[in-house]
Amino acid sequence: MSITNKDVQHVAKLARLNLSTEEEQMFTEQLNAILQYAEKLNELDTDGVEPTTHVLPVSNVMREDVERESLPIEKVMANAPDEEDGQFKVPAVLE
Repeated sequence: MSITNKDVQHVAKLARLNLSTEEEQMFTEQLNAILQYAEKLNELDTDGVEPTTHVLPVSNVMREDVERESLPIEKVMANAPDEEDGQFKVPAVLE
């Protein structure tokens, strides 16, 4: 499988990118180099190798989710730049 200039032009159009001829050529070469490397990986003998999601053993290191009392509203609002009726006041972003 190889990428053509036409493929690059099609993807650029979908992404609404205006590419110069030189950029199209450069991306075509780069994408083909990536595909060639992926083809080399297909040549590897992976029989007997179990599929993994990560190369290192990873475990969840998060603490237990334990219900506890929340901070009092006075402490929460102590560092708020602006506050109104116990709520953070922020500038309007919608008209």
